[in-house]
Amino acid sequence: MLGGAAAWIADRFNKHYARNISLVAVLIAFAVAMGYTAANYVQITSSNASLWLIDYKLSWIPAFGISFHLAMDGLSLIMVLLTLFLGVLSVLISWKEIKDRTGFYYFNLLWILAGIIGVFTAVDLFLFYFFWEIMLIPMYFLIGIWGHERKIYAAYKFFIYTQASGLLMFLAILGLYFVHGKTTGVYSFDYFDLLGTKFEPTMGFLLMSGFLVAFTVKLPIVPLHNWLPDAHTQAPTAGSLILAGLLLKTGAYGIIRFAIPFFPDAAHVFAPYGMIIGTIGILYGAKLAFSQTDLKRLVAYTSVSHMGFVMLGVWAFNELAYQGVVMQMVTHGISTGALFILVGFLYERTHTRDINSFGGLWAQVPKLGTMMLIFALASLGLPGLGNFIAEFLVLAGSYQANMIVTAIASIGLVLGTVYSLRIFQRVFQGPKIKEWTMPDLSWRETIVIGSLVLVILWLGLYPQPVIDTVKPVIANVLGYL
Repeated sequence: MLGGAAAWIADRFNKHYARNISLVAVLIAFAVAMGYTAANYVQITSSNASLWLIDYKLSWIPAFGISFHLAMDGLSLIMVLLTLFLGVLSVLISWKEIKDRTGFYYFNLLWILAGIIGVFTAVDLFLFYFFWEIMLIPMYFLIGIWGHERKIYAAYKFFIYTQASGLLMFLAILGLYFVHGKTTGVYSFDYFDLLGTKFEPTMGFLLMSGFLVAFTVKLPIVPLHNWLPDAHTQAPTAGSLILAGLLLKTGAYGIIRFAIPFFPDAAHVFAPYGMIIGTIGILYGAKLAFSQTDLKRLVAYTSVSHMGFVMLGVWAFNELAYQGVVMQMVTHGISTGALFILVGFLYERTHTRDINSFGGLWAQVPKLGTMMLIFALASLGLPGLGNFIAEFLVLAGSYQANMIVTAIASIGLVLGTVYSLRIFQRVFQGPKIKEWTMPDLSWRETIVIGSLVLVILWLGLYPQPVIDTVKPVIANVLGYL
């Protein structure tokens, strides 16, 4: 937040100051997170690791039971590291793309990242909602000011969907607050106080629904996904990266952290339907992805399909599925974020996203083509890359819960192969539709995309550190069921 404010102020003196300050601010935060992880790695990944790694609490508004309470467990740590890693890349890919109002742009970009980190670490529900709103409003400006041709429409649509669903969640938070206060005499928004609150079945289901609507809109899940393709398509490249890599993950995180532990009885009732909805999302998102001609819109619909695997695994209620869900949250952020970056690089060079305008680009831009091939293969779940681990674990876990639904969901792997290879084939192979003159990847672009390649390979070949880090969290969540 301080870095964003400083970037906005510094832009009045020199527009290059804004991007430099932003990069330094995010790098410092990333270095702090990596330093903490490295210093405590053995403790974090040990078999007897404690659940909460950091717990920080200050009194804020005690009259209403509101505190400034942040805590971090293994899941929060993984998501914070992902947020800051993609945050560094989002600043780097904006280096030359953003030429107007750069100070305000980087202010919004860094405040989105701050809001996301707050969502992943807040354990006071009032504070959680505060960060949830901080996360949304700057993204509205990012799309509406620096987006493409239909940016105003996309920004309004994004804001209406997310704000309306967020208000439902706030009503559910208030309901939880008053029910807990009435039954215990203690009015508190604190996560640890509210756990174990007893509900009438109908009330529990209604309150869980308020949380679920907000989280599934953000995930997004069919039929609440309509905002996503427009927002992705019209957003600047960094906006698309943050939307796909991070904002969608706040929905999955919310279900795991809040919806299921607060309402275990209602979660059991909803679980079969949740798995079916996830399967529909996998297949429907894949079908729509294949039918797109706008490259950004195509990649956006792949997110709908991939997030269907998260929805499928979350409601399977077993350790394997939850390991897959966490891996899918991380690997989807890397692979789909990389695809959006690559599409952004193409758009900078050609000023079009129409898949029918490309063809035969491999000979001209082999580095860009190689990177696109790697992440197309990651997206379809090729063994050796992180997405394979994630989807295999989700399907292995969901098979234990519902064989028929899992069998149908596995068709999504075949459909994923079709739309992923279509991206590569239509752009880089076949005859040239039009003669383009463009440079291959620059050193800055190579560093950005190369770092993502290293991470997706590491997650595919050695995912154990991530699985070990979240193991206590998974055991804790399953313990409420």
